[in-house]
Amino acid sequence: MTVAVRYFSRSGNTKKLAEAIAAALGVPAETVDYPLTERVDALFLGSAVYAAGVDESIKTFLRENRERIGTLYNFSTAALLPSTYKQVAKLAAENGITLSDREFHCRGAFAMLHRGHPDAQDLEAAAAYARSALR
Repeated sequence: MTVAVRYFSRSGNTKKLAEAIAAALGVPAETVDYPLTERVDALFLGSAVYAAGVDESIKTFLRENRERIGTLYNFSTAALLPSTYKQVAKLAAENGITLSDREFHCRGAFAMLHRGHPDAQDLEAAAAYARSALR
């Protein structure tokens, strides 16, 4: 099974999750600036909530790589909103991408909120999510 991890992160919170997931799966974590060079069976895509939405780079990545994505697995961070799943589900549907109903989300530190997150427990939970998602 071919697997890839891509993410977009402004503050570093989602990057931490991407690196934990990638380490658990034995693949590199790359930003969405790096397109997929081949079709992957599973893509773990990390995003965060910025001004109540996902960054434009996530939208562009999905649109430009839709033919190379088997199943999409969403993971995200946010200080206030529950996750990016609904937004990513809409983008996946628009691009004909199969989205797993399994996702991972945790709080990310922002200003005074959720200091220290994602923490070690969050990172282990993200790694466990990735391992179990592919079973």
